[in-house]
Amino acid sequence: MYNSKIIGLGHYVPDNVVTNDDLSKMMDTNDEWIQERTGIKERRWAIAGSEDTTAGMGVKAAKIAIERSGIDKDDIDFIIFATLSPDMYFPGPGVQVQHALDIKTVGALDVRNQCSGFVYAIAVADNFIKTGMYKNILVIGSELHSHGLDKTTRGRGVTVIFGDGAGAAVLTREEDTSKGILSTHLHSQGEHAEELVLVAPGMGKRWVSDILADNDPNDESYFPHMNGQFVFKNAVVRFSEVIMEGLMKNNLEVDDIDMLIPHQANLRIAQFIQRKFKLEDDQVFNNIQKYGNTTAASIPIALTEAWLEGKIKEGDTVVLAAFGSGFTWGSVIIKW
Repeated sequence: MYNSKIIGLGHYVPDNVVTNDDLSKMMDTNDEWIQERTGIKERRWAIAGSEDTTAGMGVKAAKIAIERSGIDKDDIDFIIFATLSPDMYFPGPGVQVQHALDIKTVGALDVRNQCSGFVYAIAVADNFIKTGMYKNILVIGSELHSHGLDKTTRGRGVTVIFGDGAGAAVLTREEDTSKGILSTHLHSQGEHAEELVLVAPGMGKRWVSDILADNDPNDESYFPHMNGQFVFKNAVVRFSEVIMEGLMKNNLEVDDIDMLIPHQANLRIAQFIQRKFKLEDDQVFNNIQKYGNTTAASIPIALTEAWLEGKIKEGDTVVLAAFGSGFTWGSVIIKW
């Protein structure tokens, strides 16, 4: 049995910065209202028609991660791509990455777990490596939200939150089981699936033929819906539970956390967790102020930035935690 460890990180965000003031020109909102509720000051939105597609951004992040890993792209044994916003309904973007990077015909798996997507993808990669099935796995989280948002006052409660971007990690085999990914913990509660949902196009309720037949300009089924207060209340509980689950599994205390990277859903959630665990500012990394919520991309973007800024060092205990649509949530405990 092996552990897995992260040996390369990379991230990419579009150049186009959209501030809260920019949004106030599209809908009835303002900077104070957005910052008070979410902590977000700006986000990145891809320009329509650019190369910044979900797969395209994932490829850019992956190239950086592979270069930093010190291995060749042809040493990659498997690709896992987490997203809720694939370029095509099918196939998923994993195979697009395999082609774009000209990697040999390795397997490519797509993970559809929204905000928890990268945590779930890391868990899958970790277990593939632990069992010896693969040695080097490329894991990507990438999202293109901006093209699918309702940019009117009707959709402001959701639209102001989300941004575009991608992050990637290269995982490899680690024979010292006191290092690398120590454990992963995954959960779901499907009874609340429709509290944070995008219904159409979907085979179960509204497929493309239904949308075209109705031709209803007021049809909101293909825009994201979120019961914000309900999601917030559940998130703070599940974040706390799954962080403690990971610590207890490894006989660690809250004081052992050197860096917590929470999914960047809402700055208020992260601040609540920080206060609850009595963590110092240098023990929690947040960048939602700059990028908004990039769902599956948020943790790898934040993890990369924290590492680049020297806030994660060898020997540190790093905790990744996410909660999102599904409801799904999870944590990853790492000895860096």
